[in-house]
Amino acid sequence: MEAAAQARPLSGHRAVGTVIKAYVALTKPRIIELLLITTLPVMFLAARGLPALWPAVATLVFGTLSAGSANALNCYIDRDIDAAMRRTRRRPLARHEVSPRGALVFGVVLGALATLGLGLSVNWLAGLLSLAAILFYVFVYSLLLKRRTSQNVVWGGIAGCMPVLIGWAGITGRLDWAPLVLFGVVFFWTPPHTWTLAMRYREDYAAAEVPMLPVVATERRVVLESIAYTWATVACSLLLWPVAGTTLLYPAVAVVLGAACLWEVHRLLARVNAGKTGVALRPMRFFHWSNAYLALLFLAVAVDSLLA
Repeated sequence: MEAAAQARPLSGHRAVGTVIKAYVALTKPRIIELLLITTLPVMFLAARGLPALWPAVATLVFGTLSAGSANALNCYIDRDIDAAMRRTRRRPLARHEVSPRGALVFGVVLGALATLGLGLSVNWLAGLLSLAAILFYVFVYSLLLKRRTSQNVVWGGIAGCMPVLIGWAGITGRLDWAPLVLFGVVFFWTPPHTWTLAMRYREDYAAAEVPMLPVVATERRVVLESIAYTWATVACSLLLWPVAGTTLLYPAVAVVLGAACLWEVHRLLARVNAGKTGVALRPMRFFHWSNAYLALLFLAVAVDSLLA
């Protein structure tokens, strides 16, 4: 009897822990990490050095809630797709660890907290940009574009560019050309980054009837478009030097990183030209390189701002 009484609280703790873990998973923490990588360095650039502690912390905290809201609502909308795809079938809604209603309420509450938190503790421009990002990701990307067009991640990727603007607005209370240039960097970077991942999981997207470009186009066309967007990314990244008046450190790093990324995407084309296909193309190699490119480029923005 005593042993059973002790076991019940433990099982209850486990149940609570499982539920909390499931709700956290709805926010897609790994995607949030990528968004924060672009948010924090922009605040250094906006402040021309170390940003004030409170606006920076509040922007990061409520920005995290904003991204979590958009991701949770996306999980609610895409629960049928997630259940059909091997890559996503372990997400909480696909595994019935969270109810659809619970996910919907959770996403809306997070969005409200993020908007009000940014508006009241930072400024209302940051709050409104956060709300715009959530609404765009949910209504334009998730509901309108994702299941209808192969251009879904091109225009839907705008939501992922918004943390750059939110970070700048959180420090300055306004927008300027510098954050718009970095917005452009993330905008052009997103399609090839996402398409190479979709090349690896092409069968998943096809089974879920999501018309990602690798599903509806040849591998050669996907790679050629990825090359075009990668060149645009590198060109846009170099615009920050004259626009923001950085030191020579930033353009030097941007050139080196851009050259490495271009080398990788052109190697992908070489493998296509050599007749390789499917896994032999090694699209995930470029996917991982593009992750490193974005993280290191924005790190250079922060370091350059400290040096300036």
